[in-house]
Amino acid sequence: MKAQSGEVEIHTPGQFRKILHAAPPHLIPLLASGGFSGIRMAELARLDWNAVDLERRHLEVRAGQAKTASRRLIPIPDNLIQWLTPLPRTGRVIASCQFNKEVSALARALKIGWPHNVLRHSFISYRIAKIKSADQVALKAGNSPSIIFKHYRELTTEAQADEWFAILPKDGQWENTDTYDRTTRTVTLPKSTDE
Repeated sequence: MKAQSGEVEIHTPGQFRKILHAAPPHLIPLLASGGFSGIRMAELARLDWNAVDLERRHLEVRAGQAKTASRRLIPIPDNLIQWLTPLPRTGRVIASCQFNKEVSALARALKIGWPHNVLRHSFISYRIAKIKSADQVALKAGNSPSIIFKHYRELTTEAQADEWFAILPKDGQWENTDTYDRTTRTVTLPKSTDE
């Protein structure tokens, strides 16, 4: 879905659900954290699992990891808890820089576009539709309220936001596999991956 301003593009809940439900477990931290917390990919790449507090329900981005050089706590919504709880949580949240390329290839294999910063743009768009406060969204996303208001307001509806934040793992989620070819940057999905 293209934003009205033409500057940002977001996924629909159906598109993101299809990507998540096809993703192998090693891609879930990148996809779910990006889509449901809005953390920047560069920040997520620097994040260790010890900064993910499922009990207190927040991700801690330390000042040295943040683009804005200030510490922030990002709330973990209910559905993200369900995506992260089954995963082994040691070391880096994203174990390889290749995962970004694999996610993009996965989306292509599913015939879904993968615009620049789509997870963050989607999160902010759905979050502002849900809570209707540019100030609150800006605080959690590490942006200014004016940027949130200018680029993300009224791109989605509250009903779409409810659908976005209700995406949960499917039955058999943790058995998903794919074959990623680093040379061609393509993903081959198992034949049973049809949603």
